[in-house]
Amino acid sequence: MNEVYIALGSNIGDRSHYMKSAIKEIEQLNDTQFVKASSIYETDPVGYTDQDAFLNMVIRVQTQLTPQNLLSALLDIEKKLNRTREVHWGPRTIDLDILLYNQENIQSEDLKIPHPRMLERGFVMIPLYELQPNLKFPHTDENFAQVIEERIDKKGVNVWKRNNGEGEYGLFGN
Repeated sequence: MNEVYIALGSNIGDRSHYMKSAIKEIEQLNDTQFVKASSIYETDPVGYTDQDAFLNMVIRVQTQLTPQNLLSALLDIEKKLNRTREVHWGPRTIDLDILLYNQENIQSEDLKIPHPRMLERGFVMIPLYELQPNLKFPHTDENFAQVIEERIDKKGVNVWKRNNGEGEYGLFGN
């Protein structure tokens, strides 16, 4: 099985509903198992800032899907959950990004792993570090704790709902 970390983000409508729905859809993928979720963070938008705050989190899954097949499945889930791409970095019902796939470096026209901007984004690095504090950036000795301490602006990244260990849906309540 391949170990994969996926970032989730939403800032339209019932944000937590979209995130919970995305996790349920990911769980339904063939040869894929949900392992663990970070807490949910409310974050200021980055890039295009004239939009509502996001909810962000990172999940860990194990899958036998190839990176390309996983990407295709995640894009299908985004479409199913009414994701549109009208404004670059604009509002979205759900955004699903593959951050890490094992310790592989993948560079193709439509897929770059590790995610090319993850080391610049607190809304990705903080939940990823919470989920797996001993991770290192692929093929380097640079650990994520050091990256967060030295390079990540933590301003605008606030815990919205802490993962209390009650399972993947304990985060979302009733």
